[in-house]
Amino acid sequence: MEAILKATIWHNPACGTSRKTLAILQETKGLELTVVEYLVTPPSAEKLDQLYRDAGLTPQQGLRLRGTDAEERGLPLAGSAAVLAAMAVEPKLIERPLVETDRGVRLCRPQETVLEIL
Repeated sequence: MEAILKATIWHNPACGTSRKTLAILQETKGLELTVVEYLVTPPSAEKLDQLYRDAGLTPQQGLRLRGTDAEERGLPLAGSAAVLAAMAVEPKLIERPLVETDRGVRLCRPQETVLEIL
């Protein structure tokens, strides 16, 4: 019997890329999927820090610029702790979707990036 792969997606249903990534996950056989609508249930700064480290990204690389005031606030040039704290308070600053499986973490832009960890 094959082991079940667990996956968590930090999802925004209003985002097309997030919806497409979720569809790939839902179509993957043997996957135990947890969907977190991060705008409703934001991850902590500590969880975000772990996700970005596991993905090989800096918090600044995970910062959503489009449709936010991140640039006006100087967040792209801010330190990691400040970026993570801002994201935890205002989850709209988190670029999406983030997917975590037992095989790693990816910021799935484009959505096919999720295949690397399935």
